[in-house]
Amino acid sequence: MSEFNSVEEQPILSMDEDSTGYEVISSDEVDRTVAALEELMSRLQSENIRSILDEAADEIYSLVYSDSLAESEAA
Repeated sequence: MSEFNSVEEQPILSMDEDSTGYEVISSDEVDRTVAALEELMSRLQSENIRSILDEAADEIYSLVYSDSLAESEAA
């Protein structure tokens, strides 16, 4: 069974109006996701698909690391 098929383990977030509007995303989860995308990109022949996945990996990476990089550059 693929690690992407384990839906039971993932909590479903409420989209109610009273929610905070964001979720806490761990750096471990981001690292695993980016690594999985990079591994997938290495097996692709299509440059178009690889480019889209590369952009997705950058967006996912920035969910956790963009704020910490900006803070460390400001110091």
